[in-house]
Amino acid sequence: MDADTVNRELSIARKAIGWWQRQGWIAVDPTIGIERRPAPPDRTRALAENQIASLWRLDVALLEKMLYDSAARGDEVLSLNVEDLYQADRRGKITAKDGATEWIHWQSATAQLLPRLITRRTRGPLFLAGRKAPAGTPTLDVCPETGRARLSYRRAEEIFEEKTRLLANPLASPEDIEDLDGWTLHRLRHSALTHDAEGGASTPILLPGPAMPPSAPWSGTPAPASTRSPGTSRSATPPHVAGTDSGYGSTLHCGSEIGDRGHERRRAAAAYH
Repeated sequence: MDADTVNRELSIARKAIGWWQRQGWIAVDPTIGIERRPAPPDRTRALAENQIASLWRLDVALLEKMLYDSAARGDEVLSLNVEDLYQADRRGKITAKDGATEWIHWQSATAQLLPRLITRRTRGPLFLAGRKAPAGTPTLDVCPETGRARLSYRRAEEIFEEKTRLLANPLASPEDIEDLDGWTLHRLRHSALTHDAEGGASTPILLPGPAMPPSAPWSGTPAPASTRSPGTSRSATPPHVAGTDSGYGSTLHCGSEIGDRGHERRRAAAAYH
């Protein structure tokens, strides 16, 4: 049996044995000395829709919602600055792996929570760590208004992994949960692309398209209708991402929006590996 199966069966057995001991039926735990098998987290398997729904019922942060909305890579989303956001279009400007500029899109739940995360900030990193930046931190990774550092991918992954251990191991006993692995941030990206493909999104929709001009940055005024990009119209069907052109934050309560991701939040499926 693989490691996940062994660990699951061992957790079930120990839960039963603990109850038998409380009833006085047995005195010792016969599984003492049996160790859990190392099981590295699966960074490729897509989460099911019901698992995503369970995740949103947790006290999750805006970062997780934006990652699922946009299907962008975690390091790309964490590199966002406040001045990179275009509120009217519900999108932000990122730098892709090859250094090209691309756009990620998000849904209304994310858009409604962004003001709580940004508060009165007008520039600097969007997602911040919980403490002041240590000496020597690059200026671009420090919020000029709060002095806090940009949230690192490593720390964001640690927070998410710890938060999702119970969801990833529903049969584990409380005493075993600290030794188990939760989900990885990468699985949100994979899940988003998988769910769109299962929903019938075609290859041209999942691939990058031509760049669209921005309407107005986060702190500005929405552009006139004559210059606004197609993504701002309720009746339009915007692409997932306009292609190349050359702390954590508020908690989330997304309700029934799981099936309403739409085309506007998807990045290139061909690049998600």
